[in-house]
Amino acid sequence: MRAKLEAMLEGGQDTALLRFSLGELCVKEGDADAAVTHLQKAVTLDSDYSAAWKCLGRALADAGRSDEAADAFEQGIAVAEARGDHQAAKEMRVFARRLARGNA
Repeated sequence: MRAKLEAMLEGGQDTALLRFSLGELCVKEGDADAAVTHLQKAVTLDSDYSAAWKCLGRALADAGRSDEAADAFEQGIAVAEARGDHQAAKEMRVFARRLARGNA
């Protein structure tokens, strides 16, 4: 699946959804650095994509980049609240608290 999505990207289909999908797959495969790259691009393409912010925060935490993860969660919470996506905001608050305690 990842190869197919990467082929779509190489073919010029660079969208926030494609980048989010690639980032999410990379997280599941344990490739946090690649996930961060794709998810950062996803939120650049669509800064209101709360699910991408949440996944970016998790990927940054997995990559050992705690300060950046905390920033991503903070931005993601603001986006989610502005969009009325209360569940995503709640989940990111939980992840941010775990991160602050060192349990990310």
